[in-house]
Amino acid sequence: MANRYFIIHKPYGMLSQFTPESSYLTLNELYDFPKDVYPVGRLDTDSEGLLILTNDRRLNTLLLHPSQGHWRTYHAQVEGIITQAALQQLSTGFTISIEGKQHHARPCRLQDLKGHGYSERIPPVRYRKNVPDSWVEISLTEGKNRQVRRMLAAAGFPVIRLIRVAIENLELNGMKPHEVREISEFEIYRKLKINPV
Repeated sequence: MANRYFIIHKPYGMLSQFTPESSYLTLNELYDFPKDVYPVGRLDTDSEGLLILTNDRRLNTLLLHPSQGHWRTYHAQVEGIITQAALQQLSTGFTISIEGKQHHARPCRLQDLKGHGYSERIPPVRYRKNVPDSWVEISLTEGKNRQVRRMLAAAGFPVIRLIRVAIENLELNGMKPHEVREISEFEIYRKLKINPV
């Protein structure tokens, strides 16, 4: 059976899986996917953005193995006005706690994100009237459990909205929440910078 590749813009509140769990929406709600297709990696229920689905096991292995170090880019809305000092501190590597263990994150790329152009989330994020918010772009090559949220919170900027916008050169590129697009093997391997042979 031929390999197939889909990219989706996973909306807030949806599980990155097909199996029903509690009252959450699942990937079944988006599209009539082939039975052998599954998500490569995951996004937390309260995160949005780019997710790959495929039946290509090789792609799954190459993309998720820690030694590969593929860049993943997120746009995060945070409480507080993020400072250049915080961006510099985070970019050089940052120690976070994961399940009681200390993990020193690899250096990453960050920049203040102005003019993001995102429409209001449904449901809306919870704002605190007396706390301003700002947006930051963060790119990293590892994906520990809730790593972006942990890093920004540890720096004093709790995340209130998180959107994965790219994996290497594979981008959302204007896709709306709930949108699904099927792409070719050539396109996905080229954009992920993976040799298909």
